[in-house]
Amino acid sequence: MGDGLLILSYAVAGVALGTVTGLVPGLHVNSVAFLLVGIAPTLSGPAVAVGAAVISAGIVHTFLSVIPGLVLGVPEAATAAGALPGHRLVLQGYGREAIRLSALGSGISLTAALIGAVPLSWIIASQQELLREILPFLLLGIAGALVIMEPTWRSRGGGIICFCIASGLGFLALDLPAAGILAPDGSASMLGPIFAGLFGAPVLLDALTADGEIPPQTHEQLSLSPLSTVRAALAGTGGGALVGYLPGVSSGVAAVLALGGAGGSGVAGQGADRTYVVATSGADTATAVFAVASLAVLGSPRSGVTVALSELGGGSLPAGLVSMLIITVVAAALGIAILVTIGDLYLDIVRRLPRRPLVLLVLGLLIILSVGFAGLLGGGVFLFSTVIGLVPPRVRARRVHLMAVLLGPVALG
Repeated sequence: MGDGLLILSYAVAGVALGTVTGLVPGLHVNSVAFLLVGIAPTLSGPAVAVGAAVISAGIVHTFLSVIPGLVLGVPEAATAAGALPGHRLVLQGYGREAIRLSALGSGISLTAALIGAVPLSWIIASQQELLREILPFLLLGIAGALVIMEPTWRSRGGGIICFCIASGLGFLALDLPAAGILAPDGSASMLGPIFAGLFGAPVLLDALTADGEIPPQTHEQLSLSPLSTVRAALAGTGGGALVGYLPGVSSGVAAVLALGGAGGSGVAGQGADRTYVVATSGADTATAVFAVASLAVLGSPRSGVTVALSELGGGSLPAGLVSMLIITVVAAALGIAILVTIGDLYLDIVRRLPRRPLVLLVLGLLIILSVGFAGLLGGGVFLFSTVIGLVPPRVRARRVHLMAVLLGPVALG
């Protein structure tokens, strides 16, 4: 088998893995990326082939992870105002439209990121010393902007509370020793239990006590204008650049900043919800591209996938940047096709399943993965993080403030 065909076959295998990680709640692509690195020595083929599998899995995951996020954790209609934008759309029967908006956001942002990633990386590289000096102030400015963008003084106070307790969690838990049976030697981390607890389990717990059913998803026609869609996707691309080059910034943070506070987990209208879905999906996909360019030009991995690629390549990409970007484009094209093909069927199947047993099953999976990748201590961190993750909706603030678990230690430490 020629090298090109071998690389392509590994890339297709990565697409399959990304599909699984995207559709299975609680199974994050970073975990799979490190597992691939751990078993890489036993695989036949060069590091570039394994790298193709890793990057393909990462890209496809960003496309498909929106689907379980739309239907798991959906609250009852009476509390929809405080739900995430995707959940609000599902409660109104617009889940299929949300999937198509997500695909559009990812596709547009992918194109924009491919054009801008390399030039931006060279600019960042020329200003590395300055960026390092002002980084704490940038991150604190981002945290302050998120608070200011809350719609009321009460929610701004709630945002400050969330920032403080999440920062405390980061200082306490990020450097704790982690060792799980599922994690390859040297790759165990508390990040998995922390993020599963802050952003996954609380949404599921709130949905566990909700009454009502998810309505049929009958609307698939796009009601967001093409211009608004492009604007939201480009805003997400700009946010993806922040995520790709600044530690501690997530796609949710980037989307809220890019949209001037519209959307998020606060009260918002349908238009804001749709633009938020587009921008967040775009930021997720753009982040993957910018992170690869950052590793190639700066030698700085900014995601679990690029850390895995760095280990495969001995501190850099296992192949040239152009080759990695070509693999990214192929994987993205397949990801869009899979998203639109499988998304509607997934929504129809999951909404018919009994909600509480399904939510309990996913919660159990999150606990198993936390312990499997970080040990018993990781399970404890997961539970503690879950308690903190329940705070934002109760103080009327957006969940994105909980990204202070990284922002706080990086900016203040």
